Amino acid sequence: MSIVHSDGLGRLQQDNATHHASKVATEWLQEYSSDFRHFHWPPKSPDTNIIEDIWDALLHAVEKRSPPPRTPMDLLTALHDSWCEFPPRYLQTLVESMPRRFVSLLRDRGVPTRY
Repeated sequence: MSIVHSDGLGRLQQDNATHHASKVATEWLQEYSSDFRHFHWPPKSPDTNIIEDIWDALLHAVEKRSPPPRTPMDLLTALHDSWCEFPPRYLQTLVESMPRRFVSLLRDRGVPTRY
């Protein structure tokens, strides 16, 4: 965090979902929590983070590649190339979807929505 956000303004967002809270991750967060700010996010909260959509799009883009990646370096290259091929408008559309996502979340009183 200190490398990426040397200004001290970086924040970690962790959704606290049970399957994301491994013993190793929890211990690391406890040990290094004084090194960065941490969003206090409700456990198992509905996901409003556009990164999930991006991961899904990257997965599908990599799965379509021929030949498929065979090594970790091939996978890294495929992910990088797929990321670079995303039209900027795709990412902008995700950002612009945030108000609708929050309206759905508030309307449904925190129950998971279609997002």
